[in-house]
Amino acid sequence: MKTVYSPIQDGIEKTLESVHYAEAKPPTQLSGLVHCFWELKTETDLDDDFHLHVLPDACVNILFNQVKPEIAGITALRTTFEVLNLGTSFHYMGIQFLPGVWQGNREEIVDSYVGTPYVGELPLVETARQLTELDFGAQQTIMSRLVQRLVEDQLVAVNSVTEKILTNLDNIQTVADMAALNQMSTRQLQRNLKQMTGFTPHDLLKVLRLQQSFKQDYLMSYTDQSHFIHSFRKITGYTPDKYAKKFGV
Repeated sequence: MKTVYSPIQDGIEKTLESVHYAEAKPPTQLSGLVHCFWELKTETDLDDDFHLHVLPDACVNILFNQVKPEIAGITALRTTFEVLNLGTSFHYMGIQFLPGVWQGNREEIVDSYVGTPYVGELPLVETARQLTELDFGAQQTIMSRLVQRLVEDQLVAVNSVTEKILTNLDNIQTVADMAALNQMSTRQLQRNLKQMTGFTPHDLLKVLRLQQSFKQDYLMSYTDQSHFIHSFRKITGYTPDKYAKKFGV
């Protein structure tokens, strides 16, 4: 089953011309696991520190620092935004996994800036060093190999519960809908999602609704405009209009 979930990129102010962001879809055999491979870097040194406005999307990212390859990590946000100060010069690469597929050690996941050397058991530093000096196309091959290794080690796998949710988002309005789709009780869904993703069904639904609101009429996900604006501001820190004016979406 092919997912249709496509979270938006994190917030980069429209006025910044020296910050480059690119993403690429994974090979077909990895499309049920990886949303994209991505790159974020400065083209020239900036006059002021750059602040990345990161939105929750229920995805897990493996991040590589290409300036200091020993710095790497696994990141994910919960239900609200995070503003990361990346300084005036940076170069990051990453693998964005779809919600629910990460089966590795959840205690390794951080929800803020990754600024220290990686000391875990995964070959993240080794991979970061292989990525250095390659162009984005060649880097995707290296990152695909890492994903394949994680699959073989059973650290990444298709999650049938979240896959059903992601491919039927337009038909989901409530947690009860999510449970019925998976032929579970709401209690069973609660236990399953919490164990496999760290999210409660309610929190996951909030994040997915927010992401969908960037792609379609908000009334398809929210009961009314007031509900939409309140939820949007709580998760992003902005009203919808102010967010659209400040960031490229």
